[in-house]
Amino acid sequence: MEQYTEKQRIIQELVPGKQITLAHIIANPDEILYKKLGLDPQVEYSKSAIGILTVSPAETAIIMGDISIKASGAQLGFVDRFSGTVILTGTYSEVEASLKAVTEYIGGTLGFTVCKITKT
Repeated sequence: MEQYTEKQRIIQELVPGKQITLAHIIANPDEILYKKLGLDPQVEYSKSAIGILTVSPAETAIIMGDISIKASGAQLGFVDRFSGTVILTGTYSEVEASLKAVTEYIGGTLGFTVCKITKT
């Protein structure tokens, strides 16, 4: 008896929501963290804070990067339009001001679901 096995075709789709999933400030990070993130610790370490944002759809990271550097003196450490990640450095108050500006604009103007800003 011959056995036929049907091949299953699986179609996977990514249907991202409109949301900021992480908005976090790391106060006084250790110098090694700057190195591991590919940031120059000699330049950035004295600044005292790192901000991390993740968003979907990922292309929104471009808008978040623009808003974050215009909102304060924070520096853009990394923007990835494919993963939706933005990393900022600066003083604690600069990073906090940038994250607040980003979450307010993305949530209020673009209508995204926004998580609260967390801190460590």
